[in-house]
Order: sequence, then C-alpha cells, then structure tokens
Amino acid sequence: QVQLAESGGGLVQAGDSLRLSCAASGSTFSALNVAWFRQAPGKEREFVAQMRWNDPRKFYADSVKGRFTISRDNAKNTMYLQMNSLRPEDTAVYSCAAAGWDPIASAWPYWGQGTQVTVSS
Repeated sequence: QVQLAESGGGLVQAGDSLRLSCAASGSTFSALNVAWFRQAPGKEREFVAQMRWNDPRKFYADSVKGRFTISRDNAKNTMYLQMNSLRPEDTAVYSCAAAGWDPIASAWPYWGQGTQVTVSS
C-alpha cells in the first residue's frame, strides 16, 4: 500500500513557474514507478510525465515536453513536477501516481488527492 500527498499548487500567471511535490509513504519509494497526471474541468484525466524506478529516462506528454520536468528524491520519498512557461491550458487538478507502467490512468493503482493549478492569461 502506498500513500501519496501532493502540494505546491496555486494560482499563477501565464509564463510563470510552479513546482509540485508529492510525498510518498507506506512502501519502498525507490522501487516504484511514479507519474503525474492532470484533469481539466470537463475532460478526462491525462498523462503528464513518468519515470521508472530502474530507468534514467523520463517520459512526457507532447503538450508539456520542454516545459515540465519530473524528478524524484528517493532519500526524501518525494517526487516533483517542475512546471515552467505555464499556459492557461495547463490549468487542471494535478495528481501524482505510483506503481503503474503505461501512460494511462487506469494502469496506476495508487493516487494522491490532487492539487489545483490555475494559470491566468
């Protein structure tokens, strides 16, 4: 069982940066694949970024590639999402997920409660 808790959301202006954090507990964090997803009002949850515990590569949705960076600190049991050059279309509830594989929400069994990110134009 894995417990996840996000923090760091807020209201920012277009072009600003924001860093989300996700603290994990209940399992060996260093051995978990981790990911970020987001859900905008009226839309389905969509994949944002992913990194696997045993692979240095990082995977991103095309819409955020070059602007967002996923990272993790295994010593702190925490993962991050650095978001730069934010756009109004990035407005969504962002959720961290763990122990999945594919870039689809149904493939991830553990979820945080989500944190709201609102980008004004």
